[in-house]
Amino acid sequence: MRFLDSHCHLTAAAFEEDLAGIVERARRASVRRMVTIASNARDSLGALDLARRHDGIWCTAGVHPHDAGTGVDAAVIAVLRETAEHARCVAIGETGLDYHYENVPRELQRSSFDQHVELAGELGLPLVVHSRGAEDDVAGVVRECAGRVRGVLHCFGGPARLLDDALAAGWFVSFTGIASFPRFDEAVVRAVPSDRYMIETDSPYLAPVPKRGRRNEPSFVVHVAAAVARIRGETLEQVARDSWANGERFFGLAEASAAP
Repeated sequence: MRFLDSHCHLTAAAFEEDLAGIVERARRASVRRMVTIASNARDSLGALDLARRHDGIWCTAGVHPHDAGTGVDAAVIAVLRETAEHARCVAIGETGLDYHYENVPRELQRSSFDQHVELAGELGLPLVVHSRGAEDDVAGVVRECAGRVRGVLHCFGGPARLLDDALAAGWFVSFTGIASFPRFDEAVVRAVPSDRYMIETDSPYLAPVPKRGRRNEPSFVVHVAAAVARIRGETLEQVARDSWANGERFFGLAEASAAP
């Protein structure tokens, strides 16, 4: 078996002292591919540098809604565009909307989200989208993107109507360790077609059962796969195979691997 962690944050401060060990443990756990997700312009450059130095690691370029508080100006977009033009960068994001904490004005988040959508469309890259407490507004953007920009709703946990909008627009969803938590809505895992989901750790956050309470890392994506397999009534091998193929297709990793 082989696994693809479609969303991790290898540039996070929590990994600074142990990155080599984290990558090695991922390899030993058969996690052959990882996509490290950027949170701001500076982080995008760091993620690209990391991806260029490690086989089997790719990156994204984007500004997380929590980092959009000072606005996303032309200079930031220029950095994202420059980063995204490199073959090791395979998506735009993490972008999206987060109304849970209200620590960034909604109008700034939406402006940032819109600019990411435009950049993804310009470059022909997919979007990695964060949604928390903002499902109706995110669904509106997803519907607007249909046929123009494709994306993934990462760390997906519902609601079902948002899944319906994502699938209708040709989007994917991705499941984290939250799928192993007791109160997770397992119906959304069973409802998604086998060719439209990925698995992720979102590490260093959201460690899955049986690793809850620890710093999360890409090697733990195997436990996410196990939770998804249990919920779907499938074998671990099937989930590994489907999520690998879906991640390759969504991010274009086969083509990215062949690029110089």
